[in-house]
Amino acid sequence: MAILNKQNPEIEFQLIEQLGVLDRHKTGWNREVNIVAWNGKPPKIDIRDWDPEHERMSRGITLYEREAVKLTKILAQRLQLDISDDMSDETDLPFMEAAGGGAY
Repeated sequence: MAILNKQNPEIEFQLIEQLGVLDRHKTGWNREVNIVAWNGKPPKIDIRDWDPEHERMSRGITLYEREAVKLTKILAQRLQLDISDDMSDETDLPFMEAAGGGAY
């Protein structure tokens, strides 16, 4: 079900999956990583602050899956984490297959 953004009724979103909370604010808002479809388009990985009811949100960033894979590699390298080198830039993530998307 698409939800109209109360702050800007021209923006519709569908929260497909909540992946995790990066930070909890004293205001009750959370910085979250989610899978969100904006304005009827295919879902993307989304990072932004949300109110507790997921009706209002801050500005954020959305990533295509190939961008998320590259970001993961960059951060893993910077943080000296060991990740699989066989993870290609075109790796399909499970949510994309379930949502009918694919590598863009």
